[in-house]
Amino acid sequence: MEFRATTDAEGSVRLDKWLWSVRLYKTRVLATDACRLQRVRMGGSEAKASRLVRAGDVIEVRQEDITRTVRVKEVLDRRVGAPLVGRYLEDLTPPEELEAARRRREERRLNSAISPAAKPSKRDRRALETFLDSVRTGKLAEEGGD
Repeated sequence: MEFRATTDAEGSVRLDKWLWSVRLYKTRVLATDACRLQRVRMGGSEAKASRLVRAGDVIEVRQEDITRTVRVKEVLDRRVGAPLVGRYLEDLTPPEELEAARRRREERRLNSAISPAAKPSKRDRRALETFLDSVRTGKLAEEGGD
């Protein structure tokens, strides 16, 4: 199935619609909200969701861990599959920015892995309290058989 670019007279489409079409945001509402919250820039200034996108425009999108910079190759107004996205945008994000975002995601993943999946049992809690008391007092508790 071949998707074609938008056919309006100016060869342009709304910014929020284009961001959604090339899968930078999961929904069009999220793309609109990002524009409203000034997380999207075009030409060095904050861009409203209704701003028109044309081929050659450079767009900066600030997401959780990363500021992605993309150049519009072709304008489209329909969402395309992930393998086709490369036809419509060129990713200009610096490699060091991508690496820094990857490190932050990995660090967050490792930090969240430490927290227990469930509340400790009464037995586990008592063993933990005994251990912490021994650490605070500087005396290691006798290892008892359970």
